[in-house]
Amino acid sequence: MPTRREFFIASSAAAAGAAIAASPKLVQSAGNRDVPASRTSNFKIIALEEHVAIPQLQAAWSRVPGLFLGPSLGFGDEPSAQRLRDVGARRLADMDEQGVDMQVLAQSTPGVQNLQPAESVAVSREANDALADIVKARPDRFQAFASIPTPAPESAAAELERAVNKLGFCGAMLYGRTGNIKPEAREYDDLYATATKLRVPLYFHPQRPVLPVIDAYYNGIRDGFDQSFATSGLGWYYDLGVQLLRMIFTGVFDRHPDLQIIVGHWGEVVLFYLDHISFLTGNANIKRPLIDYFRQNIWITGSGTQSERYLRWTAEVVGVERMLYSTDYPFTFGTGDQFIETSKGRARSFLDNSSFTLEQKTAIASGNWQRLIAPVTNAFG
Repeated sequence: MPTRREFFIASSAAAAGAAIAASPKLVQSAGNRDVPASRTSNFKIIALEEHVAIPQLQAAWSRVPGLFLGPSLGFGDEPSAQRLRDVGARRLADMDEQGVDMQVLAQSTPGVQNLQPAESVAVSREANDALADIVKARPDRFQAFASIPTPAPESAAAELERAVNKLGFCGAMLYGRTGNIKPEAREYDDLYATATKLRVPLYFHPQRPVLPVIDAYYNGIRDGFDQSFATSGLGWYYDLGVQLLRMIFTGVFDRHPDLQIIVGHWGEVVLFYLDHISFLTGNANIKRPLIDYFRQNIWITGSGTQSERYLRWTAEVVGVERMLYSTDYPFTFGTGDQFIETSKGRARSFLDNSSFTLEQKTAIASGNWQRLIAPVTNAFG
């Protein structure tokens, strides 16, 4: 019987050949499923990096000393905060407007990873149970990524297993380092081994760089600008991109060759400099060429950045068969930005109007995701 890595290598090659020849009360209500009039394509879109703010987690965040309780955590009355708290009519209407058929829900960054160990264990269970109830109410529109108590590594694998086997989740979202513990740490080998055994992916999402890095590189430009520069503007992506490379160079994927992870933002900067970075391979003591890890262990989404240049580049580097779809809802909804906007049908039209074939568009939109999670979806029927 082929290993999971062998399965993905084989199925990826087949797919390539065929293609080339997203505190205050949580809101929940019914919503509707009308397809927007702007839809011109029939492929199903499953968006993976779609955020929520669960009251159980908001309550825990409110107890973290010094944490800014802003819209990105679902606090306040700004539209993005309201949308983070809504898992009913408003969210469903927004999905319809985007042209998104299904969201894979996940907590907003940093999840439970800024909590104390014991609290992270309890809150992750509560948050995952709450997410499971949301998915159960609308399984036609929602799936979910689990929150994992990485501050308590000895409990992380057990919660992943519970979330997958008992709650029916299709993987987990992690937020890079936990405090000063990087994701390549041996403390997480049991978590990675469990993800491999369960045959579910781990989605790695950025969080704020450490304060010395923020002070050194991002602060001091202008009030109101520095915070965005250090996070969603640029800092997030360099921070997680370096962590991704560390996972490769420290042998995480050699210890767990069938581990499947997902990263957003078109590869967190790394993808665009991969040819150059490859020269480090000779001194890294890794078992495969650097590009092989990206083509056999790593999946890429765009996180709502609507750039066909990035779309084409990602396809060229890793292949359409390693690409998934995400909109980073609600943070890309109603921005009015040229490239970071998914409302008014742009989540769908971006892909629909691309130069790719229908087979390639369908694979990116949902086909690759369905293939990736087939083992767990088949297990649950």
